[in-house]
Amino acid sequence: MAAVRKILKKSEAVVAIARGLRKMLGITNRMKRAKRIREYLRVNRIKKLMLGAGSASLPGWLCTDLSPVSGEVIYLDVTKPFPFDSAQFDYISGEHLIEHISWDDGRLMLLECYRVLKPGGIIRIATPDLAVLLGLYGFNMTPEGEKYITWITDRYLTNIEVKKSQFVINNAFRRWGHQFLYDGEILELALKKAGFKDITRCKYGESFHEHLRGIEYHGKNVGSIEMATYETMVYEAKRPE
Repeated sequence: MAAVRKILKKSEAVVAIARGLRKMLGITNRMKRAKRIREYLRVNRIKKLMLGAGSASLPGWLCTDLSPVSGEVIYLDVTKPFPFDSAQFDYISGEHLIEHISWDDGRLMLLECYRVLKPGGIIRIATPDLAVLLGLYGFNMTPEGEKYITWITDRYLTNIEVKKSQFVINNAFRRWGHQFLYDGEILELALKKAGFKDITRCKYGESFHEHLRGIEYHGKNVGSIEMATYETMVYEAKRPE
């Protein structure tokens, strides 16, 4: 028994050391992130925040992601309060992000976006269009829809022997960690509930605002700008002045 107690004590000591190291690492990482944020806000006159940047690293943007893949992107969990003071940013972009979190977390994210935008600031949200996806299931199939079904099946459903909308629609709901898919009506509702005004639907890659043109990256990620344009809806909205 004495030997067992000795082993347990050693194990507890190792666990305590590991916890301490993780805590120190967490503090260090938060300090580094805070420094990066301060430096970005100091250097850039036009302040632009990109949420869920993935591998994108656009010049002039503070790029963030839950799982940064490069040193150019900093950690940010959009389901929690943002580490920024209020009214800091002129523009915010979130591309193919909001569908990866729940409706409630999406509302929190939009509220935080509203908070950290300057009065008059603009948010741009790009996300799969539920209406387009559900439109694949019907009698009025378009050539674009048929092409999309073939593309998704060939690229992501290689174990499926037929090219059917049923598989493509289920894939959109269940793949890539998707949690809640929006159509235009529901995204507008979410933006309004967060306080945004002047809500406008835009074309993929296009905007009335210079700093929001051509920033979509999803087409490059999936290897087809045409298909990304087909499945994606884009909305911009303003924090009232």
